[in-house]
Amino acid sequence: MTVGVEEEFLLVDPRTRTLAPDAEAVIATARAELGPRIGPELTAYQVETRTDPHTDLTALAEQLRTTRLIAARAAAGHGVRLVASGAPVLAPPGAPPLMSGERYARSSAVHGALDDEEVACACHVHIGLSDRGQALAVSNHLRTWLPALTALTANSPFWAGRDTGHASWRSVTRHRWPVSGPPPLFASLSHYEDLVAALVATRTCPDTGGIYWDIRPSHTHPTLEIRIADTQPTVDDTVLLTALIRAAAVTALREARSGRPAPQPDPQLLRAACWRAARDGLTGTALNLTHHRLEPARAQLRALRDWVAPALAAHPSDARTVDAQLRRIERTGTGAQRQRAAHARRHTYEDVVDTLITQTVAPPGSGTQAGSTGP
Repeated sequence: MTVGVEEEFLLVDPRTRTLAPDAEAVIATARAELGPRIGPELTAYQVETRTDPHTDLTALAEQLRTTRLIAARAAAGHGVRLVASGAPVLAPPGAPPLMSGERYARSSAVHGALDDEEVACACHVHIGLSDRGQALAVSNHLRTWLPALTALTANSPFWAGRDTGHASWRSVTRHRWPVSGPPPLFASLSHYEDLVAALVATRTCPDTGGIYWDIRPSHTHPTLEIRIADTQPTVDDTVLLTALIRAAAVTALREARSGRPAPQPDPQLLRAACWRAARDGLTGTALNLTHHRLEPARAQLRALRDWVAPALAAHPSDARTVDAQLRRIERTGTGAQRQRAAHARRHTYEDVVDTLITQTVAPPGSGTQAGSTGP
């Protein structure tokens, strides 16, 4: 099963540590080496990179690392820095400058002020599933693990100079969009197609690209796209997420093929569980969707690891990667914990940005510590 990754990054001024609207210039420079693997996002503060499809996680990690270095070098050439954070730690006042283009203009016309807080960066993992029916079956079986993945990948506790009280504020802002959050449980392929057609026809979203469910079949590639994660601070964090998602997709597909029904939690409880995961990350409690009670968030992460154990056992190198990276998370914390640890040193947001700049291009296996010192 192939995997590909999209990573979105912020651009910041290294002196003020606030957002810098230099995406167009940075993309133009980086394209000399990356070609179509780098492109724009909604605002001039952001760039997006993409990997090729991979079957080997080591090769994926190397491409992620190389791509980050090239993008960071292009940014530095224009006097700015590349930052892997789900949300801006510091930002200028007012609405962000949008990138030019017809699609971004349509988004602004449809969504209005929702675009004002769309300076948020995600990590999207694409699983190669050419059969859309299979993709929807996998989506159905993955939905209940969205809270655990949210808690693990939280990397946006700050927004524009304040602590939001959430580990993943990006997740909260994304769920305000009209078509967002956990996807529905799909009864069939026609159910999915009819629903998407109705959402587009009624201008609830400008096009199929505006279907912002946390899991969705890609509208441009033969993949299932898992969109739950904040952009991850390091390549190691991204590889951990990718390995877990691929193992989860293999497990979900196996359950679907065996005729095991997908879990059907109450939609409001699933949404509440996602919100609690966005608030608490791995440091608080999680909503158990089976027993309707609270439990330690780390217990749900262990349950996810147990669920995918057979899939990982079939690929020992993936299993070693996942277990080593989970042990690292136990030591250093999630991205959100590392951001807060950096802030706690001197209570300055500049320290947080400096730490993020360093982590963004940290070599795989560097063992980034919570609150590590930036440049």
